[in-house]
Amino acid sequence: MNTSSEIQVLLVDDHNVVRSGLATFLRAYEDLKLVGEAKNGVEAIRFCHQMKPDVILMDLKMPAMDGVAATRAIAEDYPDIKIIAMTSFDEADLVHDVLAAGAIGYLLKNITADELAKAIRDAVSGKSTLSPEAARVLIQATRPVKQPACDLTEREMEVLQLVVQGKSNQQIADAMVITIATVKAHISNILGKLQVSSRSEAIAFAIKNKIVSL
Repeated sequence: MNTSSEIQVLLVDDHNVVRSGLATFLRAYEDLKLVGEAKNGVEAIRFCHQMKPDVILMDLKMPAMDGVAATRAIAEDYPDIKIIAMTSFDEADLVHDVLAAGAIGYLLKNITADELAKAIRDAVSGKSTLSPEAARVLIQATRPVKQPACDLTEREMEVLQLVVQGKSNQQIADAMVITIATVKAHISNILGKLQVSSRSEAIAFAIKNKIVSL
């Protein structure tokens, strides 16, 4: 992983025009550095073997290997690399599948340069970013549960509240005066009780079912 102040970013998209546009976005920020481009998931995995970027902007609809499969493979081998899914589509199956595969965020390609830069910085800090459209699709697709709170303890409710607020594990640990290991244990329990597979899904579920206050 990169040890300098620059955030190293890999672009993965099969459209040259899209990659060119995103590259232009990145060059506008001194703390963001484009270190590579890939046309599909196979090339993205190969690049990660050679140089581990901090963040990957991952398209989902690509030949050879799509973004969901690539995200799953990279997340398994390189869990420290943060992957932000980027697509022109807001299909429910894509939102759910790529987040379940390990993506930390989901954005549509109509975002502004500043929104993209913030999402990249947040990803490095461990914060999820969902576009409003993607969040809506994810909420609508969330499977209802008879007991939304699923017997969360008081401490787990506190952790979930902070997760929904976008706090990182370190920030949660500092706020609650507990260790990061304890925070991770609470989050693991929360995901299990809510029957979701990622932090982003837990946020969407908690908002939909009004488990926490915004």
